[in-house]
Amino acid sequence: MLRAVLGSTAFFFAAPCVVGGVVPWWVSGWAAPRFWPGFVVVAAGAIVVLRAFVRFVREGRGTPAPVAPTEELVVGGDYRFVRNPMYVGVAAAILGQALVFLDLRVLLYGVLAWAVMASFVRWYEEPVLRQRYGAQYEDYCRTVPAWLPRVRR
Repeated sequence: MLRAVLGSTAFFFAAPCVVGGVVPWWVSGWAAPRFWPGFVVVAAGAIVVLRAFVRFVREGRGTPAPVAPTEELVVGGDYRFVRNPMYVGVAAAILGQALVFLDLRVLLYGVLAWAVMASFVRWYEEPVLRQRYGAQYEDYCRTVPAWLPRVRR
């Protein structure tokens, strides 16, 4: 468990914090916030990402990093509503920053970042998960949408 915590923490700062935090500020030219309500969207995205990381450690007993994958398929928490909550959270944080800075460049970066993440999921993650978890992952894909969260009763 300690290995999963340490690995997930390192990956958290190396990936989502850079892609969803540092780069949007850099793209904006380190601009001062202009539209403070955008921070609500940033916070919501960050919370989803943090919850996903915790879920990977607790439920999956591993990390989100491809070099140290989970032992179990993670399907609880926010993963009940969308298959890729971590990427959705990062994209939301970037789009929230586009609002904070009122910056079209950050918005375009967000669209590009999502396209890269979606491509990574489609061409790497999904085939690896299908191979690793087989029918369990196939069933999960049939019941949970990839990108637009479905709210269940």
